Amino acid sequence: MAAVTESKTNEKKPGFGMKAAVIGSGFGGLSAAIRLQSAGFQVTLFEKRDLPGGRAYVFKDKGFTFDAGPTVITAPTCLEELYELSGRKLSDYVELMKVGPFYRLMWEDGYTFDYDQDLEGTLSQIRKKNPADAEGYRRFLEYSKEVFNEGYTKLVHVPFLSFWSMIRVAPQLVRLQAHRSVYSIIKSYIKDPQLRQAFSFHSLLVGGNPFTTSSIYTLIHYLERNWGVWFPRWGTGALIQGMVKLLEDLGGKMVLNAEIDEIVTVDGRAQGVRMKRDGKTEAFDLVVCNSDVHHTYRDLLKKEPKVERTRKRMDRSRWSMSLFLIYFGTKKQFPHLAHHSVLFGPRYKELLSDIFDKGVLADDFSLYLHAPTRTDPSLAPEGGECFYVLSPVPHLGKGKKIDWQTVGPKYAEKIIDYLDEKYVPGLKKEIVTQRIFTPEDFKSELNAPLGAAFSLEPVLQQSAYFRIANRDPNIAGLYFVGAGTHPGAGVPGVVNSAKATASVVIEDLAEGRIRKSELAGTELKSSNAPAHA
Repeated sequence: MAAVTESKTNEKKPGFGMKAAVIGSGFGGLSAAIRLQSAGFQVTLFEKRDLPGGRAYVFKDKGFTFDAGPTVITAPTCLEELYELSGRKLSDYVELMKVGPFYRLMWEDGYTFDYDQDLEGTLSQIRKKNPADAEGYRRFLEYSKEVFNEGYTKLVHVPFLSFWSMIRVAPQLVRLQAHRSVYSIIKSYIKDPQLRQAFSFHSLLVGGNPFTTSSIYTLIHYLERNWGVWFPRWGTGALIQGMVKLLEDLGGKMVLNAEIDEIVTVDGRAQGVRMKRDGKTEAFDLVVCNSDVHHTYRDLLKKEPKVERTRKRMDRSRWSMSLFLIYFGTKKQFPHLAHHSVLFGPRYKELLSDIFDKGVLADDFSLYLHAPTRTDPSLAPEGGECFYVLSPVPHLGKGKKIDWQTVGPKYAEKIIDYLDEKYVPGLKKEIVTQRIFTPEDFKSELNAPLGAAFSLEPVLQQSAYFRIANRDPNIAGLYFVGAGTHPGAGVPGVVNSAKATASVVIEDLAEGRIRKSELAGTELKSSNAPAHA
């Protein structure tokens, strides 16, 4: 009787009887799959790699658990919403733990600033550094709150599908000085050079240069202060596994080791996908891409003439920086470190210019150091510590070509030496496992053609309507989620992109723009175990 009742319930959902393919199982792809499955679609989620997560991949070695990608979890409400769609709770699938301080900001001269949700504590630290900046910070916080209310609360989940949709919000963007950079806004409120760095680095978390990224991204500051910074017990991978389990509990299907070779189109409509490993094709009524937008248009739609203009646009676009990462575990703990540390080098604007403008691998660097065992000791063997350190570097299309196979190990050694000398004394002799991930790995493992870690650079002329649309304007039934579409990179960004995209899919279905696939093909036969097995 329960099965019959559930069947009748599904029949009332807008997507009942329709098949949807989602390419890529990052936060954006999983969020889109969950939303569509909750709306009655039968969803199959295809993942190229042997585990779900995309950039949020997980690997284990010698008792250490390493989150490969996103580690700063903010705006938990957008994640909770995915579970509430079907009457479930996020807390039944994964435990989120509050992180404090949000970040420990450290400089070579010994200055340290702990940034967290305690406003009075923040103001106290500002007064000790430069008393005049306390009032400036209050005014900046009010500005950031206003940008958050306009840019996040009202617009983050709204698709910009036409130029007029952009025109409608133009007055608010002008009033909030969206044409100015993050750093220029901070500079107008804060005078101390180190405090300016402390409150402007956030745009790097979504792949943007603070000196060129639109001031709209100052909303990240208020977003963190409003909701805090969180970390899942057992790591970010546990959050991914919780989302996979939710999808499967809803009846969705995850297929691993399933790289897509082509999005098959017929008469300007997305009709299915073709697998790379065996050439088999499966028909779908719509396709949602969480794959890199450049890769999608250049490779997955290589036979489709209707997207030639977009392909050329991709070639002319500005891309985010790439990243160089070192994952390492130690047999000793370093309790003076915070969960999230930002280590500023001797140069700020000049270093960012080397990365974003000149494409130079500089001799100095600023680093993000992740120490998740500060919050969850279970990620390392008893008495040990789990780390990754991240250095922003030029993407593969910027400046002189870097041979990362040769340079990578040397660069890693240089970073570890720097950490040992400046911030983590005795580190080198305690490391028991280590591996690196370079821009070339972003290209090969994540299909990012230029190794851009965050897709399109978040400048104003590549935001909202000027980003890749949540719905392709030329191919019916083709949609996008993830960092390359609106609203952009970061976990809240890509999760909300799925909300925007799902709303467009359901609207298109209601208006008859989606219809049954006419593609004749064979069903994909997978021998993969469930993703969380």
